Amino acid sequence: MPLDFTAIDFETANSSSASACSVGLIKVRSGRVVDRTGWLIQPPLGHDEFLEWNTRIHGLRASDVVGAAGWAEQLPDLIDFAEGDHLVAHNAGFDMGVIRAACAATALPCPDFSYLCSLQVARKTYHLDSYRLPVAAMAAGFEDFHHHDALADAEACAAIIIHAARRHDASTISELAAATAARVGRIGTPVAA
Repeated sequence: MPLDFTAIDFETANSSSASACSVGLIKVRSGRVVDRTGWLIQPPLGHDEFLEWNTRIHGLRASDVVGAAGWAEQLPDLIDFAEGDHLVAHNAGFDMGVIRAACAATALPCPDFSYLCSLQVARKTYHLDSYRLPVAAMAAGFEDFHHHDALADAEACAAIIIHAARRHDASTISELAAATAARVGRIGTPVAA
């Protein structure tokens, strides 16, 4: 199965989409996880307050990101890891919104990526009472992960896409999107050739 993509998940410090404080990335090649990475992010000034609500969800505090690279410093690492892959995220609108907003807050151009939402794929693949990430991941056979840890959530998302692709006999992200009537979205501006 030549299914290649990078799964991504962000945690935020507050309700601002620009307040990314953690990212997890999982690289999939031929339908198998081949690499993983994640790191803390110092949110941009003006978006760096950690609200108690968010801290209760993911456990991160302002003191955890002291000394962490900011968005502008770590964005090249994110782009390099993804290597131009389709990005995949559960409720992808949120995660793509983080990329857009953090780039806007730091006056950086938004990188060009195509993306697929594993939540949309899960809704067309499984018959569940809820399609929240832990429930959909369990349907894909991925259980007992630390939900709201960015790296664990990215791996759960990858497991959903890999399992769904097998069920739909899809060998690419585009084929899986077509099989599940999910939209392949795009962020950023393509670079002219």
